[in-house]
Amino acid sequence: MGKPTGFIEYLRELPVDRVPLERVRDWREFHHHMDEKRLRNQAARCMDCGVPFCHTGKLISGMAAGCPIHNLIPEWNDLLYRGLWREALERLLKTNNFPEFTGRVCPAPCEGSCVLGISAPPVAIKTIEAALADQGWDQGWIAAEPPAERTGRKVVVIGSGPAGLACAAQLNRAGHTVTVLEREDRPGGLLMYGIPNMKLDKKDIVLRRIELMEREGVRFVCNAHVGENVEAQLLRKDFDAVVLCTGATQPRDLAAPNRKLKGVHFAMEYLTASTKALLDGGPDRSPIHAKGRNVVVIGGGDTGTDCVATAVRQGCASLRQLEILPRPPMERAEDNPWPEWPKVYKLDYGQEEAAAKFGADPRSYVTTVKRLNGDAEAGIRSVTTVQIVWQRGGDGRLVPAEVPDSEQEIAADLVLLALGFTGPEQPLLAELGVKTDARSNIEAEHGAFATSVKGVFAAGDCRRGQSLVVWAIDEGRGAARECDRYLMGCTDLP
Repeated sequence: MGKPTGFIEYLRELPVDRVPLERVRDWREFHHHMDEKRLRNQAARCMDCGVPFCHTGKLISGMAAGCPIHNLIPEWNDLLYRGLWREALERLLKTNNFPEFTGRVCPAPCEGSCVLGISAPPVAIKTIEAALADQGWDQGWIAAEPPAERTGRKVVVIGSGPAGLACAAQLNRAGHTVTVLEREDRPGGLLMYGIPNMKLDKKDIVLRRIELMEREGVRFVCNAHVGENVEAQLLRKDFDAVVLCTGATQPRDLAAPNRKLKGVHFAMEYLTASTKALLDGGPDRSPIHAKGRNVVVIGGGDTGTDCVATAVRQGCASLRQLEILPRPPMERAEDNPWPEWPKVYKLDYGQEEAAAKFGADPRSYVTTVKRLNGDAEAGIRSVTTVQIVWQRGGDGRLVPAEVPDSEQEIAADLVLLALGFTGPEQPLLAELGVKTDARSNIEAEHGAFATSVKGVFAAGDCRRGQSLVVWAIDEGRGAARECDRYLMGCTDLP
């Protein structure tokens, strides 16, 4: 423990964000940096608990509690407090391949399980993690480290999202020759096209890491859609092992009349088009654009928030976000005790920006869509909503019921569906012959990551279902370890 009384002396501080009405005029990251003194004060708040729940990485009540990759958080907090930046970064890199990603986009389940959080605001772990990573890049401490020798084994990783990148980095570190196939025109998967630039910069953050991996020997092949222009069975012949990291990219659709009207799009379709336009010459070139349009985002979560923030930057005329769940309480409820993930109300960056522009949080809670209105020629015109209440069904589960006379019509000429994902796309899995589970995910036991086909492994959302970036990194590392064991008979990978 760097300072035994730090948690008493210092209050929780976070970096100041750029002013909402200023930052919505561009696509740059919206966080400012904290100075070293304030960062070290935050590190001093860490109590180095006898049982530090922050790095336990468990699922409690179906939600992440603690860090899934088991970051050595008390250790690097102590080192940072002492001013030992490089040593703190080395501790961080022992467990996390990409702290510059997680320090920006992870919802920080570590903070939700911080022991200090029982009675006070938790340690600003995510802020410290991002600062350590940025310092590492700025000082040149994060640099290419190609393996000293090669094993002669070849592995292909299908998918270049966080699971695929983590898996490739670890396998390359073990000395295997690694090729990563990505069906999009740029590598990065979810990190490249699923998360907007203002939350995770593509050129300065994502591509910087990929270029470093290339210098270490990892080969990236884009526009390689396995099952379409790349034959899956040939990969099994050409490589000693295959790792599937394709994500859970099958979107959940909206079961409502007139769903096929023009102007109704899946959230990921919208976000991908926006980022591609930004990188290819200008954000206004996106084929799905919100400028001057009445936008309705259906669904909450991070993806819904990203749609809100993107639509505001594109200059939408109005914006509503529909959330089927009740508004969370301001403080933990009795049935949501520490160290569970705290289900409390927060104004995320997108809603904060929408509120600054339109005057209020755009979310309507306990609200669902009854029908979409419009015509085949003009497309979507409005959305009819209805309020709901959650009631116990005969099996004891909560089910939604409509509130009588609560229908409302909302003007809409762009509707974005952010309803989550149902699992991985199936054609590739069928071509490889791998078994799937009842939820359509790849059947591969956690810890072994081996599919029903010898030499084929799976990691990330395609195996566990839609989840966090940090879980994907953990799974990618685990699959790399087991793939290395399969190839070599033993493994030294963590």
